[in-house]
Amino acid sequence: MKSLLRWWCVVPLLATTLVAQTAANPKPKKTRARAATITAQDIQSLRDALAAQQQQLEQLKQQMQTRAAALQQAQQQAQQAQQQLQQAQASATEAQQKASAAETAANEQKDSVTKLSTDMDDVKTTLTNNAVGVQDEQKRMSALESLVGKFRFTGDVRVRGESFFQDFPGFPDRNRGRIRVRLGIEGKLNEDFLGGVALATGSLGDPTTTNETFTNFFDRKTIGLDRGYITYNPVAHKWLSLTGGKFAYTWLRTPVTFDSDLNPEGFSQKFSWDLKSHLIKNVTIQGVEMLFNESNSGSSFKARQDSYALGGQISAKLQLGKWWTATPSFLSLKWNRPDSILQASAFAVQATSTGTPASGTTPGVGPFNTPGEGPNCANVQGLPTPNVPNCPFGPNGMTNATFIGSDNRAHFFSGYNYADFILNNQIATGMARLPLNVVLEFEDNLDAEPHPLDSKGAVMAGLGSQNKAYGVDVSVGQQKNKNDIQLGYAWLRQEQDSVIASFNESDQRAPTNILQHKIYALWKVRANTAAGFTWWRGRTLNTNLQNAARVSGVGTPSSLPVGTIEPYLNRLQFDLVYTF
Repeated sequence: MKSLLRWWCVVPLLATTLVAQTAANPKPKKTRARAATITAQDIQSLRDALAAQQQQLEQLKQQMQTRAAALQQAQQQAQQAQQQLQQAQASATEAQQKASAAETAANEQKDSVTKLSTDMDDVKTTLTNNAVGVQDEQKRMSALESLVGKFRFTGDVRVRGESFFQDFPGFPDRNRGRIRVRLGIEGKLNEDFLGGVALATGSLGDPTTTNETFTNFFDRKTIGLDRGYITYNPVAHKWLSLTGGKFAYTWLRTPVTFDSDLNPEGFSQKFSWDLKSHLIKNVTIQGVEMLFNESNSGSSFKARQDSYALGGQISAKLQLGKWWTATPSFLSLKWNRPDSILQASAFAVQATSTGTPASGTTPGVGPFNTPGEGPNCANVQGLPTPNVPNCPFGPNGMTNATFIGSDNRAHFFSGYNYADFILNNQIATGMARLPLNVVLEFEDNLDAEPHPLDSKGAVMAGLGSQNKAYGVDVSVGQQKNKNDIQLGYAWLRQEQDSVIASFNESDQRAPTNILQHKIYALWKVRANTAAGFTWWRGRTLNTNLQNAARVSGVGTPSSLPVGTIEPYLNRLQFDLVYTF
């Protein structure tokens, strides 16, 4: 290619030289003509040669262009190859860097793996220890679940609206709201022992109610230990049940003798046998020991003696045909040294006042207000003024016959030995949700003195002992399932010294010496919610007797005259009870 370029450059140079020589050496005309002829031919030949050369040059040019294009393409390819090489070098460099980084990371990872392996060994050790701990915890939880599974929670919340009215001049109608909250847990301690603990609202000085009144400027309500007991009921001897502590009644009773909210303290022994007889389905014999006052002080041996009640009950369950089930029971309960009830401490009555009673010619001092929230001292005729602790314990009033001894303290006129007969009947009516329930009760205080005292403390000859109680309670329906309804009526005639006034029904007109009517209705709104209405309508039986409850009002007369028949006191209660 280079030789062709040199040739292409020489040819024009030769042509130029020839033309110059011809012009510098002219010849004779003839000679010039011949020379011109020769030159023309030569020129023509030269032209042809030049044309051929030109053609060759064109071809060479084309070849040169083609080769130039090829060269350019080759150069481009070379450039691309160079770029690719540079990219490859860069990629190689980057790859090398990555490889170095990967090697570094691999080394670090190797170190991490080594550390991780060490950590894994530690984790395995920890997991093993944790597994052992979890197993121990699971064992403890299983034991706890097993223990908790043996117990059940019980309780209820009751909201009550209550109204009082009595047809007597100046009697102030009364309306109040009340609440009751109870919470307990009970169940098996092991195969042979049962136990339970329960808390309840209510004044500490009134064991006959767990109600708290909506008053005292939104103060917090008192709550205390209501039950705490252990029962021995061996699996091998189901007929035996021994209970100690503060417990729910283990014997059959009604509010004639003990209020439903009161939980006795002491011991109980129950022997119960189920029988396969067509008539007698069960026979139960029971012993009761109640400890109601422990004394460790006093000026005499008698004053240091404890007060307690001992008794026993026998009952049976009878199946009288297909429709009638009867449960008769008889209780004998002897109260020993009950006078301690009339000489209670300020703590026992949750006194709201204190002072010093009058003695002989020495006047009394007080009473002075104290922060107690209980029922305070109960008033009995003949006590010195002011009536301050030690004093009678009667949360709902003391209506028994009493007298003032030489020690200037109140004492019961009668002793107390209950003989209580109850006949509980359930009669099927053909409608499962409407059984007929009839409870008959006769109670007699066998230790009552034959002559009660009048309002002046004198013996009322000819009246006879006021020691009996008669009760009837008839209802239809039940309270088991949703929308169950129960309607009932109860009648009670309870004489003055039939029972100790401190512990029986708290909602009736007075503890004793009363004629009482009760109408009630219950509706099971939901499985755990019930609505109720109760109308208590009662009056004092004999206002001539000492410590008889008599209505009082504002103005004249300030109280009902002795010997006058008292108008009925009406007490309406509207309840909503949630049970859990």
